Amino acid sequence: MTATAPVPVQPGRHAAGPDAAAGATGAPAPGAPGQQPLMTHRQILLVIYGLMAGMFLSSLGQTVFGTAIRTIGDDLHGLDQQAWVTTAYLITSTIATPIYGKLSDIFGRRPLYIFGIVVFILGAVLSSMSTSMLMLAAFRAVQGVGAGALMSLPLAIMGDILAPRERAKYQGYFLAVFGISSVIGPLIGGLLAGSSEILWITGWRWVLLINVPIGIAALIMVIVFLHLPKVHGTGDKPKVDWWGATAVIVTLVPLLLVAEQGRTWGWDSPAAIACYVIGAAGLVALLLIESKMGDAAIIPLGLFRSGTFSMATVIGFLVGFAMFGAMLTIPLYLQIVVGLTPTESGFATLPLVGGLMIASIVSGQIVARVGRYRIFPVIGTFLVSTGYVVLTFMTIDKPLWFLMIGMFLIGLGLGSVMQSLTLASQGSVEARDMGVATSSATFFRQIGGTLGTAVLLSILFSVMPNNILSATANQADLKPALSAALDPAVASKAANQGAIDQIWAPITTPLQQTVQSQLDDASAQAKQAADQAVTQQVTAAVQQQVAAGAVPAAAAQGIIDQQVAAATPAAESAALDAVADEAHASVQDGTVSVDWSDAAQRSYWVDQLTPELAEQIEDGSGSGSAATSTNDTSFLTGADSRLTRPFMAGFNASSVTIYWVGLGVILLAFVLTWFFRVPPLRQRSALQEQHDAANGSSSSSDEASPEAELEARAGLAAAEAGSFTGPMTGSTPTQRR
Repeated sequence: MTATAPVPVQPGRHAAGPDAAAGATGAPAPGAPGQQPLMTHRQILLVIYGLMAGMFLSSLGQTVFGTAIRTIGDDLHGLDQQAWVTTAYLITSTIATPIYGKLSDIFGRRPLYIFGIVVFILGAVLSSMSTSMLMLAAFRAVQGVGAGALMSLPLAIMGDILAPRERAKYQGYFLAVFGISSVIGPLIGGLLAGSSEILWITGWRWVLLINVPIGIAALIMVIVFLHLPKVHGTGDKPKVDWWGATAVIVTLVPLLLVAEQGRTWGWDSPAAIACYVIGAAGLVALLLIESKMGDAAIIPLGLFRSGTFSMATVIGFLVGFAMFGAMLTIPLYLQIVVGLTPTESGFATLPLVGGLMIASIVSGQIVARVGRYRIFPVIGTFLVSTGYVVLTFMTIDKPLWFLMIGMFLIGLGLGSVMQSLTLASQGSVEARDMGVATSSATFFRQIGGTLGTAVLLSILFSVMPNNILSATANQADLKPALSAALDPAVASKAANQGAIDQIWAPITTPLQQTVQSQLDDASAQAKQAADQAVTQQVTAAVQQQVAAGAVPAAAAQGIIDQQVAAATPAAESAALDAVADEAHASVQDGTVSVDWSDAAQRSYWVDQLTPELAEQIEDGSGSGSAATSTNDTSFLTGADSRLTRPFMAGFNASSVTIYWVGLGVILLAFVLTWFFRVPPLRQRSALQEQHDAANGSSSSSDEASPEAELEARAGLAAAEAGSFTGPMTGSTPTQRR
């Protein structure tokens, strides 16, 4: 590759405010006043515009999907297969991330970024044509291949063109773009999913098709604006680690597959064991291949010789696990438990997005001003932990603002910790490894998110049936729910039909049959006793008349039969009335039955039936309908709250389980941040360093004082050795691999 001549900076380019990017990126390093910048401020801004367009597309592609997944799952009759759709996207985007990073170091960022946008658009079009959840998962996997470039390459490109201080500020702006898309994404997704049809196409399919015009606009912006200067290469023939990429796939796919399907297969089933074995073999092969490939590896193992990079990777993995997995339940929670529409649930996530935007911009500005960022991972993980603590106290009776407090704290924490980890990872490697280091850090964070999604959603849908049954067995909720289900006025409403059919009909129908059977038996016994009493009374009276000579003996039996036939209906009616009074029922057309529309009768029988029914449910001998109703929750919409409360209480308990797991993971990350030592921030961008090296100029320390060189080296050594001390700014340190 040929080097591009440096572009001179025009006078006045180093003004305060946004123009400070030129000062930090293009300004000469201390001690080298004659050095010119590689890119002007205008060129940098144009590149950033292109990156923001891609970032907006990637973020919108995820956020617009979140509030629509319930509608999609209900329409395709597979809400319990939601994890397949989400996991497939995350698997491919995760696997593609390090591959894009390494290939971009070899072939350049721009062509791969453009390729990623094209594949992302193609995947969106194919996904919109899905007719089942598994087909949607397959096409979302295609879309994930493109998303891998959109998620990893912008951070690497920013590392190329911006010095770390300015990079922190612009990363804050990038997260603000993410925040904006996070605000409008759920709103757009909710509006589209809530529409039955738009231009003769089902509304939720537009959730995917909306990516097409936005993607085309982003593609045009990237083609026009994303032009990066080239620097001298080493002259060696590039080596692409295809075997390493294959080993990554062999390692991750079976492990993520068993994480999703383990609850169905059984964790010790032959299929699960096969996945464990294949995944372990793939991991061993990956380590051997990457060790042999050295610096050409997809994931160079030499990166992990840096304690800073290793610790940032572990913390990023844990943050990704807690963030991606647990946070996926919030849109579902808002719609299922709180009862919001998809559009309303999008508005309800504003505290999370607002916290993320505020923290990312503020922390970026602070880093840009003071050059220190050691405290932000600690603050961030603490805030996320506090947010999850709030969520663990959620019940279906808690107000929405209580949930919003937890979301806001989590957003503040994520905005504080994410860019700090990226800065630390980028600062721990040489400039030439910026792409692979950034993509590797993103890769492990995505691995955490993918595993978190698969594992936590698997836990969610595993514990949900039992939690729903337990909530149904709670007599305090069961009595009003059963009373509503047995009330014909409630059961006949169209809005309640789904809840009746899916949850309560399998329970109430056998109960009503049992009650009627008991009443029929009691009625038969009462009528038999009445018949016998009438016969005895009439026979005794007629025999007295025969003995007195008033009735001939030959005519006695005929008279008895005639009088018994005449007296029996009234006697039987009186007997049935007595049975009905005792059983709190009514006599209708000669049959004793419960008038379920009568509140008094219904209340009596609900009180009688509830204890036994609750015991049957707890023992597992009652209806199992609740365990099979998680694949479609559309019946909850508009239904009587008494009918849906047990289901919502069960989902709430399942969600709280997920929040506890997320809390445990993020607390571990919080503990690790106290042992996290960060390297000092560089003063030059990675491209500037590579350009200077390619043109034979040395680092700023060549013209800087020996004391400055010593201070910079001491700063890196302090970070690697685990000391809190050491300079946070200064000349670019010599990196160790």
